[in-house]
Amino acid sequence: MAMAILQKDIPDLNVQDEASETLISAFLEKYSAEYSPEDKARIAAAWQYLVQKTAGMLRSCGKPYYLHPMRVACIIADGRMDADCVIAGMCHSLLDLPNIDDQEVLAVLGEPVFSIVRSTAKITGMQVKNKTLQQADSIRKMLFAMIDDVRVILIKLADRLDRMRNLKSVAPADQKSIAQEVIDIWAPLADRLGMQAVKSEMEDLSLKYTNPAVFQQIKAIVAQKKDERAQYLEKAVQAIQKAAVRAGLDVTITSRAKHFYSIYQKMRKRNKEAGELYDLLALRIICRQDAECYSMVGIVHSLWKPLDGRFKDYIAMPKANGYQSLHTTVMCDGKPLEIQIRTVDMHNMAEHGVASHWLYKKGSSHDLVDVNHLSIFNQLQELRTSHLNDESFFNELKSDLLGDEIFVFTPKGEVRQLPAGSTAIDFAYHVHSAIGEKIVGAKADGKIIPLSTPLKNTQIIEILTNPQAHPTANQLTMVRTAKARSKIKAWLTQHDPTFVDKALQVKIAAENEANSIYSKKKQRVRHHPEGVGPGLPGADRATGKIRIGNTTNFLMNMAKCCNPKFGDPIVGYVSRGRGIIVHRADCFTYQRIPNKETRTLEVIWDTEDMRKPEKAEKADKKEKAREQTKKS
Repeated sequence: MAMAILQKDIPDLNVQDEASETLISAFLEKYSAEYSPEDKARIAAAWQYLVQKTAGMLRSCGKPYYLHPMRVACIIADGRMDADCVIAGMCHSLLDLPNIDDQEVLAVLGEPVFSIVRSTAKITGMQVKNKTLQQADSIRKMLFAMIDDVRVILIKLADRLDRMRNLKSVAPADQKSIAQEVIDIWAPLADRLGMQAVKSEMEDLSLKYTNPAVFQQIKAIVAQKKDERAQYLEKAVQAIQKAAVRAGLDVTITSRAKHFYSIYQKMRKRNKEAGELYDLLALRIICRQDAECYSMVGIVHSLWKPLDGRFKDYIAMPKANGYQSLHTTVMCDGKPLEIQIRTVDMHNMAEHGVASHWLYKKGSSHDLVDVNHLSIFNQLQELRTSHLNDESFFNELKSDLLGDEIFVFTPKGEVRQLPAGSTAIDFAYHVHSAIGEKIVGAKADGKIIPLSTPLKNTQIIEILTNPQAHPTANQLTMVRTAKARSKIKAWLTQHDPTFVDKALQVKIAAENEANSIYSKKKQRVRHHPEGVGPGLPGADRATGKIRIGNTTNFLMNMAKCCNPKFGDPIVGYVSRGRGIIVHRADCFTYQRIPNKETRTLEVIWDTEDMRKPEKAEKADKKEKAREQTKKS
């Protein structure tokens, strides 16, 4: 009964000490083989501290506060992470609680765990879902946090995964935005860290809330053919098993249907309904040694005809996140069947990725393997001191780090990883900036290729240089990576007087235009006969209204971006549905509005002095009207 408490959906429990005791007892029992007695004592002590500090606290769903931290700890323990990581996951939100003393938490948890919890709290406070520069800066900080201790990110991934598993308890209005954040940020990050199990579950759960109709459609089709699929896969498994026994190989074979999100991506790519797809099934063969993996490929291909172009060797050429496996797709009984072949160690890496480096070893030590060999860590180390305040540059960087990648070779056989779509110029700058500056041509597999051609996986790239060569403006249109683009721009700005950075030029022109308009407006205000500038005769007679010609009777709003004050030179912009929007004349936001000239009006501040002629005219009209009445 106690073991059921540690499943994905922990049942509702009363907020009582007995309930919390039941949870920690079940946890320690389930993972008793993973942790030493000392570790289990530390985990229990941290749990008791958390329960004490959250006594009586309920979440918005009405459940005890401590259930989510326990589920996060279970996810981390399932990944066989060390005790420090489990404790930090259990207490990851402790610093967010009211009346918490940091020094007390430090004393209870210890410096290593407290450091992880503090870094996790910083990331939790970031708003990564906003499509703004703030989002870009938040993601940058989140990624750079991995350099100091990747376990911070592993805890956040566990936190996001549990929230996705329990997203039904969140208000419906927030479900889609949370799911979109996971699919945009967290699932790709899990993929880059090699954590395929976490990535796949995040994607499936996100699809459930971002596109529920498609999710239910796929679910129905998968469930509809469950028995048929089971018979088909069992037949394939038996055929492989018999062939492996004849070859003297001891293998383990598992079968599965592909993840819903993977099916969804195939639907989009091929523009087909789920029912029209056939390659929705997959087998996984686990071998003991690398050589056996290649033997099994030969056996599988002898049983069924392989599909052309569908064999991939990730053992000889691992992915950047460390993933290794052999992939092949064969035609089995008229249907495509995908088969993955790997060793036990490769499978652990595929499932847990970076987390596999913290797998608990028997005894009292942990194998804290240096993970800096992973390309994402190397890139982050290089860029740690960069000033990434430009939103467009960071978007490129994010794409570089989280997007698809290709692998190409140098003539010496060294593997280089680049974002998909990179050209030979990107490759040259990736090798060394000096090579990028002198590039005049390139060869792929011994053949000359245009510098603008995107490189392909496994090509051997040779760069042709000339000491007299230098970067050109045309190369900016060919490169894919932020590094190459910034290096080329820097060289041209310094050495080529004819070079014009169009993006910078547009920005400067807009700023100059704003300054020019502001100056003209200021002059006009200074010489206005009525005096409407600050400190001038009319400044203390403001009506709080805006005047267009002889009227103030129109719908008007002050722009929030520049907050114009009485006396500032101003312009009016005719919006759709919000009336006249009044901006400061030097407002940069206003200057960037496309075709603003066709919808700009001349506006001025209204003052009491301006209204004197109107009042006099009205008085004259009234007087004439009275005289006319007397005569009649």
